[in-house]
Amino acid sequence: MKTIQLLSLFALAGLLLTSCSSDDPEPVNEEEVITTMTITLTPRGGGTAVQLQSKDLDGDGPEPPVITVSGNFSARTVYNGSIVLLNETETPPDNITVEVEEEADEHQFFYTVGASLSGRTEYSNVDSNGNPLGTQFTFSAGDESTGDLTFTLRHDLKKPNDGTLADAGGETDIAQTFPVVIE
Repeated sequence: MKTIQLLSLFALAGLLLTSCSSDDPEPVNEEEVITTMTITLTPRGGGTAVQLQSKDLDGDGPEPPVITVSGNFSARTVYNGSIVLLNETETPPDNITVEVEEEADEHQFFYTVGASLSGRTEYSNVDSNGNPLGTQFTFSAGDESTGDLTFTLRHDLKKPNDGTLADAGGETDIAQTFPVVIE
């Protein structure tokens, strides 16, 4: 009986010593789960907004994301854009945009306008150091054209960077390409 009590005491002491060890790993900042990205582009001066959405409720599962584009852009029109990110695996859905904006120094959206699409983007919001964040932006639609518009969110990247994904590095939280038309 005394042997069992002594062994229990040694086991408890061992647990206490290892739990206080300075070799404990630092907590990991888990990557955000993003199931839905909704981009709303509203024409300056009025008109019908265009909404781009990627919804992937099974995440890395077998089903591809459902991509929707609500309409076409008007040629030679400037649109104010905003991006909302949701985790719809939770009820109610978790608004990941809030976390991205709170950790703005560690995040940045990149916009890639396909070569055949006549348009350009510009950042409208920045982090605390004046570097682009990109949850708010403008899209200036040029002449009539058809092509791709890609949105990529990176975290743990180099800031400032030259505006390219290659220079920024980091890890991709979400990336989606939308086929769009300017008419």
